[in-house]
Amino acid sequence: MKNERIVSFGEIMMRLTPPDKLRFNQTDVLQVNYGGSEANVAVSLANFGLRSEFVTALPANRVADACLDDLRGCNVSTPHIVRCGERLGLYYMEESAALRTSHVVYDRTGSSFATLRPGDIDWREVFEGAAWFHWSGIAAAVSAETAAVCAEAVRTAREMGLTVSCDINFRKNLWRYGKSIGEVLPPMMEQCDVLFGTDDEFRKVVDADFPDFAARDASYELDTAGYERAARAVAERFPRCRAVVFALRNVLSATHHLISGTLYTGGRLLRTRVYDVDPVVDCLGVGDAFVAGLIYGLVVHSDDAQAALDFGAAACALKNTVPGDYNRFSAEEVRALAAGPLNGRIAR
Repeated sequence: MKNERIVSFGEIMMRLTPPDKLRFNQTDVLQVNYGGSEANVAVSLANFGLRSEFVTALPANRVADACLDDLRGCNVSTPHIVRCGERLGLYYMEESAALRTSHVVYDRTGSSFATLRPGDIDWREVFEGAAWFHWSGIAAAVSAETAAVCAEAVRTAREMGLTVSCDINFRKNLWRYGKSIGEVLPPMMEQCDVLFGTDDEFRKVVDADFPDFAARDASYELDTAGYERAARAVAERFPRCRAVVFALRNVLSATHHLISGTLYTGGRLLRTRVYDVDPVVDCLGVGDAFVAGLIYGLVVHSDDAQAALDFGAAACALKNTVPGDYNRFSAEEVRALAAGPLNGRIAR
């Protein structure tokens, strides 16, 4: 399986950010990056050395060409990207600082991705020779039509024997077409093998009691019994699922986050260390790095679930240290952090 393709599907956007943590009304310059949850996963997987493909819809213009160049420059395969519609989605990011929260403004209405309809993508062709399909709730939140495309993809991947993973990825500002996440996602999640989400996200689709992750330093003792009960409730609700992953984060300030995670598989709960990340450089894409790290771990360490979880958490922690949406680390760098001491010494 290590040499087979992992396919991710979702919307990639241009990110526009004021430099130096300025507010929107303080700058006439915006820095450009590209990103989006599923694209971030695809880039991480390529960095880790796996065959990674990203599927989306982009307009046929030079801005979208630059976006494609960015993906291809990260060794992400793009042969099945649909060129249609009129515009690349945008989002504006005002970064947090100290006690000031970050702000995201979406400008993706009418984007090429939003114009996708069932039948526009030949999923059987996409999945030929692939081993894993990853999607997220963001793709299903854009419109009723993109949710139907997600359902079409999940159904086809299941029929063709791929492993299917879903990141719940709740974004309240996107669910505006008359359906709730609780109505749309569960029927698709029922067909998935691996489910990712935060405790708050799982609460939106499963009626269960979830503990609070209240770490304030790396010595925090996780409520293992509580998370095991919650994960078991998720597994009972979605019996096809063989792995339930909780991504845990406590935000003490804009630049000080505590990160950990759990993996429930084979009837037992695994936990990883707590990472005390201070200072945080950029927290965008942190959850996507965790997802990609777990997917990599489950592929490469298929017989060692603890190693897979440790790799995912280390990838998540490292993403906090680089700007932009993409995680820029190799598997070797992530593995070194997962296995070694936590320090910032110079590697000579």
